[in-house]
Amino acid sequence: MIDADGFRIGVGIIVTNHSGQVVWARRIKQNAWQFPQGGLLEDEPPEAALYRELQEELGLETQDVELIGSTRGWLSYRLPERLQRRHMKPLCIGQRQKWYLLRLIGKEDRIKLDLTDSPEFDRWRWVNYWYPLKQVIAFKRHVYRRALEELVEFLPEVNRKQRNSAPKTKKNPEIAQ
Repeated sequence: MIDADGFRIGVGIIVTNHSGQVVWARRIKQNAWQFPQGGLLEDEPPEAALYRELQEELGLETQDVELIGSTRGWLSYRLPERLQRRHMKPLCIGQRQKWYLLRLIGKEDRIKLDLTDSPEFDRWRWVNYWYPLKQVIAFKRHVYRRALEELVEFLPEVNRKQRNSAPKTKKNPEIAQ
């Protein structure tokens, strides 16, 4: 679903464990790591999209996780011109996402990346809460920072020292907030 401004509407998913680490997944056949994310279907509420995408991308069911928080609003990023598919209608210039923080309460062996005919990820691992800020592709970095900074308040296990060690990223004034 593309909104009137050209943004694909979707959800971002951060799955944490009881130590405050997060699931970091590698896109299939690429060396690009990211959080799971996906678009909303027509008339689909964001929370329904969250659980559908969670099952499609990580194989996790509702009973495997506990929803512990979400961003207050929608976060947006623009795709670089070279990644915009100009031949597609409507044109998608980026993504606008509601981000959700979940805690894995089932066993981690419940994470299965190959339950669909076209899996999105081929590997995953637990990483430090702030690690993705140093690793995610640059045009998504400000959205990751905003989501992680807002959602960390739900995680007392991510202590103040870890919070203060979050890497600094530059804001891109050309990116829609």
